[in-house]
Amino acid sequence: MTSPNILLKAWNLHARKELGQNFLINPAVAEQIALRAHLTPKDVVLEIGAGLGALTTAAAGRVAKVVAVEKDRSLVPLLRAELLAGGWDQVQVIEQDILALDIKAVADAQGRRLVVMGNLPYNISSQVVVKLIESRQWVERAVLMFQKELARRLCAGPGSRTYGRLSVMLQYCADLNLLQDLRADQFHPRPKVDSAVLAIQFKSSIAHPVADEKKMARVVQAAFGQRRKTLRNALSGALLNLDSASAAAALEQSGIDPVRRAETLSVAEFVNLTNTIVNFFQ
Repeated sequence: MTSPNILLKAWNLHARKELGQNFLINPAVAEQIALRAHLTPKDVVLEIGAGLGALTTAAAGRVAKVVAVEKDRSLVPLLRAELLAGGWDQVQVIEQDILALDIKAVADAQGRRLVVMGNLPYNISSQVVVKLIESRQWVERAVLMFQKELARRLCAGPGSRTYGRLSVMLQYCADLNLLQDLRADQFHPRPKVDSAVLAIQFKSSIAHPVADEKKMARVVQAAFGQRRKTLRNALSGALLNLDSASAAAALEQSGIDPVRRAETLSVAEFVNLTNTIVNFFQ
């Protein structure tokens, strides 16, 4: 792997701050991440933000195929040249914004569910998580680099100050495992914060599924949207079409004290509350 700094200078390019570009410096780190991802020769990897190809090539040596998505059109020729020089013909490069990519179409074309990997730009990390939740029918698991603070937030449980909307929605459908922390000096240019690698294993089945997942997303959004308020007050309003009396009744029928706050509810309690609202108040 050629140094990112040398590669960028050779091609008269620079990391673009507006795209959140921070490239892995040490190929050993990329290899370690690929190893901890437990990739198999049958896997097809969808890589988000292939960049200069550090993680791309580390994964490609272990799987059947890598579909590498890169938004920055100025980087794509460089990436393709590096892959060609290395003989990585099992990598397909797609120039596209991951948020606009049809993940179902990629999975269907490969004939199997995907393993998603990537060093996520900090500015779209939350949006990518939401997209993966919505696309999990075609995604088996994901191994992603996040800003360390966000990775901790996704794994946080009830009672934590960092427990929030994404924590609930992701933990509802997936099991999470923090694999390793990465210091800022492992990237070029060096970001202001450290990163963490998070493994997301989507559940093949959910023991106690919610009746309406989109409704649950709105319930969770309403609850955390005004997290300092009691649940009775937070759930009242246009988002759920509930008045204060109905919100209190839904909470009480779900066995939840109306004066509790969103960060105290478990995922199971949010499921129960949503089912109550769906069945009796909508």
